Amino acid sequence: MNNSDRVRWHYVPFESVGPLRFGMSHEEANAAMGLQGFTGTPAAPLPQRHGALVLQAVFREMTAPAYVRAVTAYYRESGGLACVAVDALCGPLVSMDGMQLVGRVPSELTDEFHDYQERLGMSPTIAVEGDAASDELGIMVRAQRAGDSLLSRPVFARFDGWAYTVHDCVPEDEWAVR
Repeated sequence: MNNSDRVRWHYVPFESVGPLRFGMSHEEANAAMGLQGFTGTPAAPLPQRHGALVLQAVFREMTAPAYVRAVTAYYRESGGLACVAVDALCGPLVSMDGMQLVGRVPSELTDEFHDYQERLGMSPTIAVEGDAASDELGIMVRAQRAGDSLLSRPVFARFDGWAYTVHDCVPEDEWAVR
């Protein structure tokens, strides 16, 4: 997919990723994504429960093949959206304050992300796996293979009351994405 053809979204920490608002039900998420031209799977149990996360749903553009997973949404046992992962290759291009977070060379994004954190008075963080992360912004920048290259695949989370850090929010399924 060409970047010029991809939907563009904005991330507001702990509030929303494009049309997806943290805390919304799967039915609300499905309706919001439908207005953006996406179709989704029914919310299904996670293969392995992850803390309070118990359900996941996958969204793709309506014209994309059924196997495409552009956005994966994870829901708490309360039913509210708590975590969103955006595919590096076919997901929406999500930005925050003009910084594109999806589909970039991870090392370049990490440098820009750390500079951004420092400008805001935050301490840059690198997770155990080497991913840039920010508990203050609710983001972990994972890497995803794109042929012979790697591109950024961020995981966005609101972890109030059910996890301590953004790292704690990343479900096992996400760690398996390479």
